[in-house]
Amino acid sequence: MMILTLLVAFLSLIALMIIHEFGHFIIAKKFGVKVEEFGIGYPPRLFGKKFGETLYSVNLIPLGAFVKIFGETADIHDAKSFSNLAIWKRILIVLGGVLAFWVASIVIFSVLFVIGANVPIGDQDVAGFSNVRVQIMNVAPGSPAESAGLQLQDEVISLSTPGVSYKINKIVDFQKVVQENKGKPVAITVNRLGESLNFNFTPRFEYPAGEGSVGVGLERTATLIEKVPWYQAPIKGTMYCGQVTWGAIQGIWSVFANLFSGKGVPSGAELAGPVGITIFLAKAADYGVGFFLYFIGSISVFIALFNIFPIPALDGGKFVFLVIEKVMGKPVPAHWEQKVTVFFFILLITASIFVTVKFDFPRVVEFWKAGL
Repeated sequence: MMILTLLVAFLSLIALMIIHEFGHFIIAKKFGVKVEEFGIGYPPRLFGKKFGETLYSVNLIPLGAFVKIFGETADIHDAKSFSNLAIWKRILIVLGGVLAFWVASIVIFSVLFVIGANVPIGDQDVAGFSNVRVQIMNVAPGSPAESAGLQLQDEVISLSTPGVSYKINKIVDFQKVVQENKGKPVAITVNRLGESLNFNFTPRFEYPAGEGSVGVGLERTATLIEKVPWYQAPIKGTMYCGQVTWGAIQGIWSVFANLFSGKGVPSGAELAGPVGITIFLAKAADYGVGFFLYFIGSISVFIALFNIFPIPALDGGKFVFLVIEKVMGKPVPAHWEQKVTVFFFILLITASIFVTVKFDFPRVVEFWKAGL
């Protein structure tokens, strides 16, 4: 199950990368530019099929996708060349990938307003959330919980002992009842997919490390996104995408403001590379499809903002070169643009490797141990 969750999380990230490249691809095609190749993964090539003037390929290294646009890296005077287009058209092609991230986010959030989404909140009292409940997120094999018939995603409504019923609003409520009734039968009422069910278990005095008396992992969750009629979902999804974008901008600004003032990374902010993001996505899946999609939609927004940073090797860097061309009246020499782009590409790869080794690998180890 853990491997399947990781695979789904990884493929979701790859899907975002494909959507990003499709944004470049579709606008280039719209303007009549020749797209030489649309590739999933990075070379070496495994196989490909040519349709029209474009080769569609699947490649060995599954870390993203790419489009090879005719005339993008050289000044070619041809009707189907990228370099032969008006600057505003080239800007739209360059920013097409960023726009695709936002379109994907709007679609995802629109779906969420149809199905709803929950978020983990812990035992603290929080305002602004509705439908707060305690959910079962893990059932240990051979435990009293498994023997009783409890399942993942069950919502704990109450616990009962002879003559007394306890409504469960927080995890600590559950733990208190269990602690006081070890070795005694306890009745539990759960909500499973809208149906109220009753089970019985007996908390253990002795148990394997990390399992507890009952053998369940609990999480307190609340409704993050309320369901609305389907015809309202696109409007709500678009507005919510704007809120997430603004929140992300504020968060990024806070990080840089703290770094430049010497305060370091703000409390709560975490560095993560592709591996770390995959782990976060896999963990989000434990809270249901809604929170998983919410996380993907939010990641799509963050990647969109990152891509418009004015850094060569990113879409924002290419945009800057086009602006310089507009101001100077001539393009930056291709060989200089390529050298600067390669330099920053190496820096980005180096930074990604550093983050992966220092921050992501420990997350992988922790996630793996939790799943054993």
